[in-house]
Amino acid sequence: MADFDTILKFWAPVEADYNTYGELVLIRLFTEHPETRELFPKFAGIAQTDLTGNPAISAHGVTVLKKLGDLLKAKGNHAAILKPLSKSHALKHKIALVNYKLITEVIAKVLEEKAGLDSAGKQALNNVMDVVIADIATDYKELGFADLC
Repeated sequence: MADFDTILKFWAPVEADYNTYGELVLIRLFTEHPETRELFPKFAGIAQTDLTGNPAISAHGVTVLKKLGDLLKAKGNHAAILKPLSKSHALKHKIALVNYKLITEVIAKVLEEKAGLDSAGKQALNNVMDVVIADIATDYKELGFADLC
C-alpha cells in the first residue's frame, strides 16, 4: 500500500496535464526503443520528426497514463481494471511482457525529469509495476498466451 501512496504523491502533475505527459512518454519510448513503434500500426507512417505535437500520439499517451492512474488508485485491488487490458493486449495487440517493463522505465524517467520523482518513488513504481506485470502474465497464461510472457 505504501508504494502506491509514494507514487501518487508525484501523480498530480500528470493528472493536470495528461496530454503533455502522455506525448512525452510515447515519444521517449519510440526514441529509446524504436522497435516498440511496430506495436502501434497507426503510428507507423509518422516520421520520427513529426511525432511531437501529433494528436494521435498524445491521445494514446493519455489513454496509457489514465489507465496507469486507475491502477495506482486501486492500490492493488486492480483485477477488474487489469483483466480487460490483459485480454485486449494479448488477443488483439499481442503485446509481450517485456514492453510493459520498457514503458515502466520510460515513465519513471519522464516522472523523474518532469514531476520530481525521487529514488524512493522510482523504486515504488518498479515494485508496483512488478506486481502488475506479474498479474498480466497470469492473465496471459490463462488466455493461452504464455509465449508473450
